[in-house]
Amino acid sequence: MSTQRAVRLSDVAAVAGVSKATASKALNDSPVVSPATKARVREAAERLDFRPNALALSFASGRSRTVGLLTHRATATFSRPVVMGAILRLGSRERAALVFDGRIDAHRDMTESVRTLQDRRIDGLLVVGSGYARVTPSITHHFDVPVTYAFAATDDPEDFVFLPDNERAGYLAARHLVERGRTRVAHVTADADDLAVRRRAAGFRRGLAEAGIAPLVTLHGSWRREWGEQAVSLLDEQQPRYDAVFCGNDHIGFGVLDALEARGRRVPDDVAVVGVDNWEEVVIDQKLRRLTTIDLDLMGVGRVAADNVIEPEADGGERFVEPLLVHGPST
Repeated sequence: MSTQRAVRLSDVAAVAGVSKATASKALNDSPVVSPATKARVREAAERLDFRPNALALSFASGRSRTVGLLTHRATATFSRPVVMGAILRLGSRERAALVFDGRIDAHRDMTESVRTLQDRRIDGLLVVGSGYARVTPSITHHFDVPVTYAFAATDDPEDFVFLPDNERAGYLAARHLVERGRTRVAHVTADADDLAVRRRAAGFRRGLAEAGIAPLVTLHGSWRREWGEQAVSLLDEQQPRYDAVFCGNDHIGFGVLDALEARGRRVPDDVAVVGVDNWEEVVIDQKLRRLTTIDLDLMGVGRVAADNVIEPEADGGERFVEPLLVHGPST
């Protein structure tokens, strides 16, 4: 059984009526080739379904079309969608991803990864963290290619950093509850020292303030479901007339729902509940959804960060990706 021969650059050159060298320059967008010739060569390549050899292009252009991806626990719950968003976007833009997974805050692991990536002729580097509760040491100065950080804060304010907009998440939750007529709103969240907690709380307070409302109470604990259950007991003791709860994440939200239902409170008739993270995004049957939540669009964070590695913006600094309100029966 014979297989069809792959189309070669010489075939494209022959159809376009140019030399092989000119065809190569045209496909690499060389300024020495006229626009008319470039158009003719590209039309011939498209008609023949020509696929240039990636290795040959790398040698010809001096670029590998490969982006290094340095991650901190790539399979962790919240890092995974950032990594997937980045890899899918790189693939759609015909870039390969060279992934190194380890502890980006550990000096030894970082040093070894940097040395390896420096040797691999990458065109850019994307560093994916595991949130921004801790600051990641900047490694931008180690590379002469674009470096971008996703889901990670760095100690250099000039770095390109892409993050979910936690303040906007809190604001959306507050506005949603206000639109549902809720006026006695409690906030149950994690440790007050956590940056995500502070930013979500700031947006939440701003959203309520626009309606002339202040939170009834803010309870700080952990990110765990058990804390949500415990918090309902505290709320019933301190603020028994609350009609809504904004939960710092979905784990807390599920705990609040469980405790409210166990006490015979109707959701959302008696109490409306909103979480953050869209933890239930893995549920195939959306009829099983219990919680209204704010999706931080972590895949979107990975996508825009990957775009910036390929085509860096003019100035560095933090940039935030818009979260999305996901409706559920809890409101």
